[in-house]
Amino acid sequence: MKDYKRTDYCGDLRLDAIGRQVTVCGWVQRNRNLGGLLFIDLRDRTGVIQCVFDGAGDSELFALAETVRHEFVLCVKGTLAARAEGMANPDMPTGAVEVRAVSLDILSTAKTPPFAISDAAGVNEALRLKYRYLDLRRPELQNNLVLRHRAAQIARRFYDSEGFLEIETPLLTKSTPEGARDYLVPSRVHPGEFYALPQSPQQYKQILMLAGYDRYFQLARCFRDEDLRADRQPDFTQIDIEMSFVDIDDILDVNERFIAELFQEALGVTIPLPLPRLTYHEAMRRFGSDKPDMRVGFELLDITDIARDCSFRVFNLAAATGGVFLINLSGHAAKFPRREIDGLAEWVKTYGVGGLAWIRLVGGQMTSSFGKFMTEDEMKAILDRAGARDGDVIFIVADTSAPRAQQALGALRLEGARRLGLLRRDDFKFLWVTEFPLFEYSEEDSRYVACHHPFTAPMDEDIPLLDEGKLGEVRSKAFDMVLSGTELSSGSIRIFDSDTQAKMFSLLGFTQEQMDARFGHLLRAFQYGVPPHGGMAFGFDRIIMLMAGADSIRDVIAFPKVQTAAELMMESPAPVDEKHLRELRLRLDNTN
Repeated sequence: MKDYKRTDYCGDLRLDAIGRQVTVCGWVQRNRNLGGLLFIDLRDRTGVIQCVFDGAGDSELFALAETVRHEFVLCVKGTLAARAEGMANPDMPTGAVEVRAVSLDILSTAKTPPFAISDAAGVNEALRLKYRYLDLRRPELQNNLVLRHRAAQIARRFYDSEGFLEIETPLLTKSTPEGARDYLVPSRVHPGEFYALPQSPQQYKQILMLAGYDRYFQLARCFRDEDLRADRQPDFTQIDIEMSFVDIDDILDVNERFIAELFQEALGVTIPLPLPRLTYHEAMRRFGSDKPDMRVGFELLDITDIARDCSFRVFNLAAATGGVFLINLSGHAAKFPRREIDGLAEWVKTYGVGGLAWIRLVGGQMTSSFGKFMTEDEMKAILDRAGARDGDVIFIVADTSAPRAQQALGALRLEGARRLGLLRRDDFKFLWVTEFPLFEYSEEDSRYVACHHPFTAPMDEDIPLLDEGKLGEVRSKAFDMVLSGTELSSGSIRIFDSDTQAKMFSLLGFTQEQMDARFGHLLRAFQYGVPPHGGMAFGFDRIIMLMAGADSIRDVIAFPKVQTAAELMMESPAPVDEKHLRELRLRLDNTN
């Protein structure tokens, strides 16, 4: 490449370099032959520059330029000049200048791409992922990966300045399943035994605390064999943090300051501190979600007391054992005609509730799906509770399970806001949700399981409830950071006493033998002096997705997997040959 050394990136050239001899290299985004003049838009990861070939000059050079096609790789040398008057393109950062070519080298030819690189947004995602190397040439994805790089550097600088040590933990570890399924790796030198890829560095980072490394962080690769969604991948990245001799306030303080610095440096967005905090129970009561989206109001209001003795039997039955709740989409009745409301009523049933009751107030007139079953005083009590005015539309969900009604109405709150166009991607609303339940009952397993993980400490005042067997009432020292309805991080103060940790495992249904087999290493370590400690982990991919305004974390990961956990470009997972299986002492069972 000694003869093709570029002097400048395509997107960096401006008017201040007029008259300079430049060499640019990149891919052909567009070419236009106007007869005597030929224009080639050359693209690299910084942007696009227009290169001009004049047919009245070097005829051989012009003829060579005519052979160029989309996505050819070129090296162009020439003089940087201002574009002719009236020919500047204000929509391009380099739109005021062009390279007047004096030489051209075709470094690589290209087949016709299966989609246009500059306009691939409407292309089927599976096709884009199959040709991911072409998809990654798109400026949108390049900008996302540049943002990801910058965010990683900001994280390292910030946590280093706060006294954290970046320490790598193993990727080949032990399977201790409690939650998502592990990815297993067979061992060749230990036949019949398996490593597990880490779901998180949780136990290693706690052991680092008792080893004396009181501030740890890591950009950690993690793996979970679980069903995928838009914000999940089987392999993903966490900003993993653990701290000793701290309480919840210490952890929240340092990590919200990181978020503020990240958004300021990367996006120029100021995040007001301290971030607001809600307890889990308050979040569920007011928003029907443990990750409430604070970009809109429309808070849930409890009308169970009104419904309990009202004339409408559906409300009566729900209020007896569950709850009745409403939201008021104040001022938006005109946006929800009857047809739209009927569609929402069917939509909300997917959350397990029976349907949707509603009231519309338009032009001084009230219409309702249930008003004929209510007295005037009962309807007035509901309207007063809702703070109703002309132009409002009120949605009510009743269910024999209050949490189910709250969750359904919380989802409807966001769906309504989405249909009203109120959820702007550049409106970054953060908060902390604290005091999560320590346990939740699993119908599938017929036992209580840990809401976060089995290393989370209970609230001090709730410890007596453990001995009383009231596991469903125990709150934890766990917390999440939430951004615009998406969980960004999860963390907690950890159990640091071996007896309490063993008791926690026992309450979760582990026998002593299971404890020793799965967690014996941790319980032994806890016998040698453990500091009080806690930590959290940010979902790094999710942060970048929200910062970039992307629809999916697949748009901020270089080589993502699809919902079947397949990577379409390399076509993984894939079979391995019989010899490899024999070395691992494995034999496939091909029966269904």
